[in-house]
This record gives sequence, structure tokens and C-alpha cells, in this order.
Amino acid sequence: MGSACARILTQNGFSVIGLDQKGTKAPDCVRMIPYDATDPGSLTSAKAALAAEGVHLDAIAYMAGIYDTDSLIEIDEARMRRIFAINVFGAYETVKAFFPMLNAHGRIVFITSELAPLDPLPFTGLYGITKGTLEHYAFSLAMELQLLDVAVSVIRPGAVETPLLDRSMERIESFTANTAHYPDQAERFLRVTRAVESKSVPPEAVAKKLLRVLNAKQPRFLYTLNSSPLLKLYGILPKQWKLQAIKTYLKRK
Repeated sequence: MGSACARILTQNGFSVIGLDQKGTKAPDCVRMIPYDATDPGSLTSAKAALAAEGVHLDAIAYMAGIYDTDSLIEIDEARMRRIFAINVFGAYETVKAFFPMLNAHGRIVFITSELAPLDPLPFTGLYGITKGTLEHYAFSLAMELQLLDVAVSVIRPGAVETPLLDRSMERIESFTANTAHYPDQAERFLRVTRAVESKSVPPEAVAKKLLRVLNAKQPRFLYTLNSSPLLKLYGILPKQWKLQAIKTYLKRK
């Protein structure tokens, strides 16, 4: 997704500076800087490198994220803390670090998920919780930064053809094979997830949406992409109906 965004933005006149855990040179970026969202020292180094060069930014786009699947009574603390560190605190720390470099009327964009506005689903709850938290953070930030004439937007995509999508299926399959409490329910949930994620879009679709946000005179807060009709239906159900529907489906004999 990051590579697609860099490519399409540079093709449309933007100069892109990429922050990436590996820090390898991407052909469509002006430069790449090593950055690990779980390592405060790497953020300090990246900030210092750009500040020393007097870099100014027109926009900050945070699209780092990881996916995990487990039950909330089985996942170990280290994995729980890691997903929050990258999906939530990484966004907060990145924006806080680079905001002083942002030009007047700049833009800040976050990539969330179609799960963000929904009540969490079983076994993917920790991912949904972090993406929902990220959206709440983004909206709170938008409330404040509009007073400084800085626009904040979120792009809320459904399934996107990236390595994250492959890893999400691997994590669900691993959970299904190893859960002590939910072996039958996890297998049924895996079938539903495969059906939803089979309808994915290429990362260029996200990149084009990002370009639209950056070029808009008055960008909206929310942009959606490839929303699942099944998840839309789930989203409008009353909470008690959601609980009953999930229980009926996952516990059926």
C-alpha cells in the first residue's frame, strides 16, 4: 500500500518521504528513512534527520498497521501491546513528532478499516478495537486541528490486496488450529472471513483515494472504499441482535 501511494503521488507531482521499518529505498520515494513504530528511538532519529535538513511537509499519511487474530482470553500480553503500539500509539507519536514540520493548511490522513465503526467481532476484536480507537483519535484530532486550519481525514477501506491480507488469513488459520476454547467456532468464523476478504481491491485504489484527499480544497473527514455489504448489514443491527446472531451462527451444531 505504501509503495502504491508513493508511486501515484510522485506521478502527480508530490515528493514523497517514506518511513518504513526496513528503510529500504523505494524507487518512487525521494528518500526512505528507517522507522519502527514500536521503537521511540527510531522516531527520534527520523525526526532529527528531517529537521536538520529544514524539511517542510504538505501532508502526513499514517498507514502502518498490523493484524492479529485470537480470543481475548487466550492472547498473550506482548501481542496485545504490540498491536496497540503500531495501530494506535504509532499514529499518535508520528503525528506529534512531525506536526511542527507541517505547512499551513496541511493535511493529515490515516488509513483505518471498515471494521473501525463496527462493534467488534469475535476473534478479530483486538484489531477492530485498535482501528476503532484510531478513528476516535483521528476525529478528536480533527476537532482540534480545524482550529489551526489543518484538515484531518481517514480512509476506511475494506479488504485490500496487500501482504497484510495474506497474514490476516494466516493468523486466523493459526488461531483455528491452536485455540483451546473455540475450535469449532473458529472454523466457522474462518469460512465467513474468507468470503468477505475474497472481494479485495488493489492497493492502487487506496492510493488514488489518498490523492483525492490531498487534492481536495475542503477534504471530508471520512472516505470509504470497498465496503462489505455483509459488514454493513451487521453494522445496523441492534447490539443484542448482533450478539444473538453471532451466537446462533458460531454455536450451531
